[in-house]
Amino acid sequence: MRRKLKSKRVLEPDYRYQSPKVAKLINYVMEKGHKNIAREIVYGAFTDIKTQTKKEPLEIFDLALQNSGPLMEIKTRRVGGANYQIPHEVSDARKLTLSLRWILEFARAKKGKTMQKRLAEEIMAAAKGEGETIKRRENVHKMAEANRAFAHFARKPQS
Repeated sequence: MRRKLKSKRVLEPDYRYQSPKVAKLINYVMEKGHKNIAREIVYGAFTDIKTQTKKEPLEIFDLALQNSGPLMEIKTRRVGGANYQIPHEVSDARKLTLSLRWILEFARAKKGKTMQKRLAEEIMAAAKGEGETIKRRENVHKMAEANRAFAHFARKPQS
């Protein structure tokens, strides 16, 4: 018998932008429980975005998330002794998670600047449709496209 599904915890929106997505970004940036430092980094990055683009940072951030979120990804499934990489559609929650994870990963990988500036640069690059985050998304899409022949192995809902 299957276990009961856990209920999703609703995240409180952050106090400055009233956005749950920004609150999630703050939680992703946070290390060792230092939430105020994470807030300073994210809000500072948003201030940098506003000064450089002269647009609302929340709009740029939403555009970056929209551009960097993958539509398809691959999941490995074992069928008859062989492992197949099967393409699956990505849910909205997973799309947000992957976008935030990739933006943060590539912002942390850059060196020589403060985290605030690196995060701002990565968000702006993703909003323009360029940068490492977009390359990652394109790679995921290419992998899903290359393995499209195995789509018939995808689990079908039981009726």
